[in-house]
Amino acid sequence: MNTKIYCDIAELNQIRKFNKKKIVKGFTTNPSLMRKAGAKNYKNYSKNILKICKKKPVSLEVFGDKFNEMIEQGLKISTWGKNVYVKIPVVNSKGKFTGKVIKELNKKKIKLNITAVYNSNQTKKILNVIDKKTRVIISIFVGRAADVGKDPIPEIKKSISISKKFSNVEILWASVREPYNFIQSKKLGCSIITIPPSMIEKIEKFGKSYKNLTIDTVKAFLIDSKKSKFRI
Repeated sequence: MNTKIYCDIAELNQIRKFNKKKIVKGFTTNPSLMRKAGAKNYKNYSKNILKICKKKPVSLEVFGDKFNEMIEQGLKISTWGKNVYVKIPVVNSKGKFTGKVIKELNKKKIKLNITAVYNSNQTKKILNVIDKKTRVIISIFVGRAADVGKDPIPEIKKSISISKKFSNVEILWASVREPYNFIQSKKLGCSIITIPPSMIEKIEKFGKSYKNLTIDTVKAFLIDSKKSKFRI
């Protein structure tokens, strides 16, 4: 499976850097990353991202909590660029499924990235309200599920399986915890994995032998012990 790497980021200089990398096929962001990057005006900042990244897919998230707000924001965001995917959370803050929002925007042929998905039941609900033509990404938060002691692999496997009838749907591995997740996502058949910049740079170095890894590790210990002038 040729799993595409999207860069999960909002910082403009980093986007400039990673947009030039062939390994990076798209970008995802969210209001938290935007805030961390210092964004003051959501629309202006998003448009600055799109000025840098004109062709690769860019997922930009709504932040309304009421369904009418999400629909209104989604309609506006979709006009900012042909490469834009409107990011919609699978539920609002009260836990109510956003099927009405997804259906409404999907009907208008707007590309969507449904985010904060954790299980195949949620995936099934999404598939029940979309067509089989307009592009839809379903982002499954694998790492965050594992963080609380749940095995996310069976759920992502089921999601991939039940979405196979939809050629317009891509399953995305979200919230990575280590570079090896990229290998895992490929083996499972995920269409996309979204990864922060530091991990993408590690993936670019894949292939180092165990022998070289061992030597590099021992050298690092030796260098640090000399710098500290340790004596026994």
